This record gives sequence, structure tokens and C-alpha cells, in this order.
Amino acid sequence: MAVADQVPVGSGFHAKSTASEVLAGIDLSGRNIIVTGGYSGIGLETVRALAGAGARVTVPARRADVAAETLAGVAGEIEIAAMDLGDTASVRRFADQYLETGRALHILINNAGVMATPFGRVGNGWETQFGTNHLGHMALALKLAPALQAAEGARVVALSSTGHVRSDVIWDDPNYETRAYDKWEAYGQAKSANALFALGVDMLGRDVGVRAFSVHPGGIFTPLQRHLPEEEMVALGWKAPDGTIPPMVQAMFKTPEQGASTTVWAATAPKLAGKGGVYCENCDIAQLATPESQRWEHAREWIADDARAEKLWAMSEKMLAQA
Repeated sequence: MAVADQVPVGSGFHAKSTASEVLAGIDLSGRNIIVTGGYSGIGLETVRALAGAGARVTVPARRADVAAETLAGVAGEIEIAAMDLGDTASVRRFADQYLETGRALHILINNAGVMATPFGRVGNGWETQFGTNHLGHMALALKLAPALQAAEGARVVALSSTGHVRSDVIWDDPNYETRAYDKWEAYGQAKSANALFALGVDMLGRDVGVRAFSVHPGGIFTPLQRHLPEEEMVALGWKAPDGTIPPMVQAMFKTPEQGASTTVWAATAPKLAGKGGVYCENCDIAQLATPESQRWEHAREWIADDARAEKLWAMSEKMLAQA
């Protein structure tokens, strides 16, 4: 197990640090970065911060026209390309086009995702959240491996979530073929898979110069909540019955720019040199959960387990090979 690595490093930042604060003094000129979902919510703020620091940022988007419109006013060198994470042919086509440029890929940020969706299937019959959040991104990273290795010091950042506490990977039925669908359990599974994927990338990539991290961006109101009816957000305590946000939630939740900070910290922080495979939160490596940990903090043991990471990798490779 890799649980011993889940130790904070004292980054000097905090829960409400912004992406621009994290990148202050960091020059990303000459760096090539891909950010999936980089035209909405925290993805948009991630692109804004990275491009502002000098990077050339490529945003693969399912709705390329919407991405172009949204990113038109963002300063920096930004490219947009078509890609749908739920369609492996689309993912591989985008990756092939990127490889044809001959560019090294210094940072891959798997930011796009869906949450608590109605039951559905994508790809080769995969449950929507597992297929989109995990398998689509794994297909992308595998195809882009030559460009990542060419960077001679690349980082992969996978957006996980405190939602991972809801469920380990459902090893015997990840696609809900025999069990009743539970949208929050499925979300938890997908977020645990995102963290285990980062651990798997790091285990396989560290000897060829590729390190990986998973991150919990924090609670943020973004289009990620688009599948949740108002009454459910009230039941979750995120909103009051009159639609306002309770003061306690306001204190805990982050703005999108604050929500992008842990992502850009994991992607660029000098303090992470020589490290990888860990789950980060609030601009630092998260500690391993204890019985005293709150539901919304720290890394549960199952996402820091080398054996689970290897098991997920083998299972996912088999699924992708059939797609």
C-alpha cells in the first residue's frame, strides 16, 4: 500500500487560495498543457490561470463551439479541439491529432466530469459516470503516453472528489449490470477510480518521467450540479428552502477560481518534485483519513492502495480493449 505517502508537505497555501496565487512567480512559457472540460466551472479558471502563466493550453471539448465562445475572452495561447469522453473513437482521434503535432505534453489535466447523472451508458456499455469520468480519461492518457514521456518530466492530474468516500470501486459490477443503480454510489465509484487511476499512472510512469496526482477541488457551485433538482440540493444542505446558500455552506464552499487552485498546485508545485500517486486537497497532499475525519476531508485508505490501483488498471485496460 502507498498510504505512507499521504502526508501534507506544508505548501504555504490554504483552502481559499486562488489559482493565480498558486501560480505567482511560476513561468509556464514553452509548456504544453491539455485541460479536458476547460471551458466551464473550475476547468475554465484552470485554463485562465495556466494560459496566464504562459502555457499553451489545448482544450478538447464535446461542444467545441461553446468552448470557443467561452474562451474567446481569455488571454493567452489557447487551442480548442473536438472530443467526447463518452466516445472512445473520438478520444483516440483527438489524441492522434495531438501526437501528429510532434509536441511534448508537459501537463495533462483530466478535469471534465459528470456527477449524479440519471442512469445511462456510454462507450461500450459503460455506466455513464464510470465511463465518462474514468474510462474516457484513461483512454486519453494511454494514447497520449508518447507525448507525456517526451516532456521528460510530465505531470498528470486527475480530478477526484471527496465523493470518493461514498464508494470504493464496485469490483464485481462497475457498470451496474446486475445491481440497482444508485447515482451517488456510482459517482463515488468514479471518483475513487479517478484517484486509483492517478496512482496507477504514477506507478507505471515514474521511471519514464511521468508523475501523477489526484485532487479534490473542494465544494463549488458549477454546472457540475446540473443534474440535481433544487429540492435535492436543499435536502443535501447545500441550499436553504428559499434558494439561498446558508452561511455555513458559504464558508465551506469555494469560488471557481479557488476551486482551480489545488489542480494547478498539483500540476506545477516545486514541492511535489519527486512525489506522485497521492490525493491532494486544499493545495496540499491530503492526510490519510482517521476515524475522526469528517465526511468531506482526507483520503480514504482504498484510494491509496497499490494493489487496488493495479486491479483497476487491468480491469480498465480490458474494458478499453473491447471498445
